[in-house]
Amino acid sequence: MPRLVKNEAIVECHRQFLPKDSDLTAVQNRTDVVPLSLWVSQTEALSALGVDGVWVDSDETLDALTDTLSQLALLAIHFPAFVDGRGFSLGRLARERHQFSGELRAFGYVLQDQAHFLRRCGFDAMDFRQGTDLNSAIESLADFTEHYQASVDQPRPLFRRRT
Repeated sequence: MPRLVKNEAIVECHRQFLPKDSDLTAVQNRTDVVPLSLWVSQTEALSALGVDGVWVDSDETLDALTDTLSQLALLAIHFPAFVDGRGFSLGRLARERHQFSGELRAFGYVLQDQAHFLRRCGFDAMDFRQGTDLNSAIESLADFTEHYQASVDQPRPLFRRRT
């Protein structure tokens, strides 16, 4: 069973991510994580099945989820490449603009070096590339102790925190 880092702990992943071109017949159980396009086209049917996880590609927006985001326990953002930083923005938008309070997971081309910054953008779960030392990845969450800018995990900038 695959493992990931969630809330600074290593946990088993019990969810199956369906491919982007999946249709309603591909859904086998309520722990399946469906692509955004399937969720948008079959929201009522998927909700009736108890599906509560959606994954979004970095080139998609969260606008189609505005009315149903509160129904989700898991929103997963796909990082297709190391150089594609749009997933960071989507994570921050999910937390700040859409007030998403469920599990926000990064998956795909996710590297240990990104762990700290993913958390600052609101991600609480990270599915790292195969071969990543997950204990070392957890240590990476504390790479920096102070930040100048405000973020999801620290809404006050440094100059507002200093006395």
